[in-house]
Amino acid sequence: MTPVYAFKGQRVALFGLGGSGLATARALKAGGADVVSWDDNEGARTKALAEGLAVVDLAQVDFLNFVALILAPGVPLTHPEPHWTVKRAQVADIPVIGDIELFCRERARLAPDAPFVAITGTNGKSTTTALIAHVMKVAGFDVQMGGNIGTAILSLAPPASDRVHVIECSSYQIDLAPSLSPSVGILLNVTPDHLERHGVMENYAAVKERLVAKADHAIIGVDDDWCRAIAQRLKLPVTISVERVLPHGYSYEDGFILRNGARAFDLNGIGSLRGAHNGQNAAAAIAAAGALGVDDATILRGLKSFPGLAHRMEQVGRVGSVLFINDSKATNADATEKALLAIPRDIFWICGGVPKEGGIAPLAPLFGRVRAAFLIGQASEDFAKTLGPVPHRFCSDLDTAVQHATQAAQESGAEAPVVLLSPACASFDQYRNFELRGAHFRALVEQLPGFRPMAEV
Repeated sequence: MTPVYAFKGQRVALFGLGGSGLATARALKAGGADVVSWDDNEGARTKALAEGLAVVDLAQVDFLNFVALILAPGVPLTHPEPHWTVKRAQVADIPVIGDIELFCRERARLAPDAPFVAITGTNGKSTTTALIAHVMKVAGFDVQMGGNIGTAILSLAPPASDRVHVIECSSYQIDLAPSLSPSVGILLNVTPDHLERHGVMENYAAVKERLVAKADHAIIGVDDDWCRAIAQRLKLPVTISVERVLPHGYSYEDGFILRNGARAFDLNGIGSLRGAHNGQNAAAAIAAAGALGVDDATILRGLKSFPGLAHRMEQVGRVGSVLFINDSKATNADATEKALLAIPRDIFWICGGVPKEGGIAPLAPLFGRVRAAFLIGQASEDFAKTLGPVPHRFCSDLDTAVQHATQAAQESGAEAPVVLLSPACASFDQYRNFELRGAHFRALVEQLPGFRPMAEV
């Protein structure tokens, strides 16, 4: 835990008692603050009470009694309209902040130069966060990883000069962190997302820009118009592109990361970093580790040993020559496009579930890479129509799809067939979330005769 002393002896309001909210309440209490908390969910309130936290209906309390409102990141700050607690805080003229801001204040108090890497972007930020943390561990650092990737930032050990914090930040979290100034700030990309929270793209991009605006070292992907404009506004950022070779900065070409136009790191053969999208993630990680003083040889060792993230192009293992990849996190066509682009041929594709708008029509240019598709869930009939001449089979469930895809791959005669679960759909017709879907796929594959995990391949 990182105790927060910024409000020692003062009274603060806290709304939102989910995972990060509870961690924040504990950290504030450990730092001597008088925390008055509330959540609309009765179960969350009961859990907080069981921990000895003060739970009081904030609607019944005068906000002039507080010095700050600590808001959970999922609670609306500005759009579609400010949450009622935010409105009351504005009337009382007290700041509205979140757990990232509390960490930043504690870092400024304890160890202003403590290494702090913050990562954001519409896509790729979780993989980049995990990859940087892995590389820094390989380099021998005490690494604390958290934020939007899972572990609440205030549940991590406190900032220190010999400890690296690698933190994934959503736009919601950045919006509540006005003093965010990391050692290394990474902005991967900006594409339309979360507009229900930010209103328009200009607002969304402006929030993302804040993460790199005050960073000691800014690293920015420049393959979209929003990020290019941000890079032009900042002073001497490190730039990244997977669409063109940059004479200065990092690029991706034919499986290599180029530095200032010259090949520097070979990603070919690193299964966890397949595809151009992972080229962007790797380039950002290389630039970040270099900024923190890690040498190229150590960075390359980290890249080669990176296991990847569960459910994101996760290599489960092999049966004979057949490779099984779990990409259950791909819940829309855009995410599945990256998977199909990463595998040039002989894909035995398991897809389907609850379809998103547009289905898989945008993927038609990549259907030539698919030897056969195995369809599950509500989207099956629509997907079959879109697939057209691509061989496909209706499967009632994932068990059946794995069985038929495995048999087809083994009998295909292909040199390196891949059974790919990349559904391009939400999971809710058959699974509570994509994690459960991916875990079921992994379990089914591990039960296949002759299965070998990647560590043994």
